[in-house]
Amino acid sequence: MWRFGYCLQRLGPGPRLPAAPRGGPHLQHISDREFPDDLALESNPSDHPRASTIFLSKSQTDVREKRKSNHINHVSPGQLTKKYSSCSTIFIDDSTVSQPNLRSTIKCVTLAIFYHIKNRDSDRSLDIFDEKSHPLTREEVPDDYYKHDPDHKHIYRFVRTLFSAAQLTAECAIVTLVYLERLLTYAEIDICPSNWKRIVLGAILLASKVWDDQAVWNVDYCQILKDITVEDMNEMERHFLELLQFNINVPASVYAKYYFDLRSLADDNNLSFLLEPLSKERAQKLEAISRLCEDKYKDLSKAAMRRSFSADNLVGIRRSNAILS
Repeated sequence: MWRFGYCLQRLGPGPRLPAAPRGGPHLQHISDREFPDDLALESNPSDHPRASTIFLSKSQTDVREKRKSNHINHVSPGQLTKKYSSCSTIFIDDSTVSQPNLRSTIKCVTLAIFYHIKNRDSDRSLDIFDEKSHPLTREEVPDDYYKHDPDHKHIYRFVRTLFSAAQLTAECAIVTLVYLERLLTYAEIDICPSNWKRIVLGAILLASKVWDDQAVWNVDYCQILKDITVEDMNEMERHFLELLQFNINVPASVYAKYYFDLRSLADDNNLSFLLEPLSKERAQKLEAISRLCEDKYKDLSKAAMRRSFSADNLVGIRRSNAILS
């Protein structure tokens, strides 16, 4: 459960307020104030599970160009590096929606950020995220800092350093991307060369506190980025929360959508998740889990049959095999 919701539960219900008199002013619910209509909510991918993620749509232009180039040059992408299972060896992916692979997830998230920057609509920004106004290092920021887009490797090294030093999880990386797209949508800004580091840092800072009960403190990030002050971190976090309208909830359906869209992004860019040969120990664990699920299914079927025998005028029961697809 998210920390914010957990804190609300710990606080418990407050004192009961007297009901408003009939005909008096109507007190609007907070969700109604934040989202004036349902269409705005459903069109926001960071809030609604059916809305398409922004990063995947921004990557499609480059993906189509790559496919067109491969078709013209008769190149089959990933054909030589892709692993295939055989009778003697079975390759499995150790990344799941509940336990994603950390390295692969960070690569996919940073690739999503790369496409956000490369295919941005404009350069709308805010001063709190501008690296010239709030530098992260003592090195002088060049005057043309806003003209040069960072490459994927540069973004990956920046994010990987933070995750490694703070010992953050892969799930935190996915929540970071959700907060990033929520910020861009709510604040109506773009992530660009002048602000991408501070926006990513703010999203990581917030995601680590929401996801992990033993979160990294702001002063800990100052130990990683040694030239930034705690006051600057606090101010950036406060602005980030205000721009998100304090909406830090990430539904499970939204989280799962971002995970699988990141998998699709990896496939489109030949960034395959790590495949490992199926070992004997792993096979035994999978078999044990399968047997446990099968036993639970049998218990549920028996319980359902016992309940059905209590029905009146019951002649007989015909059991049919279930078809799982």
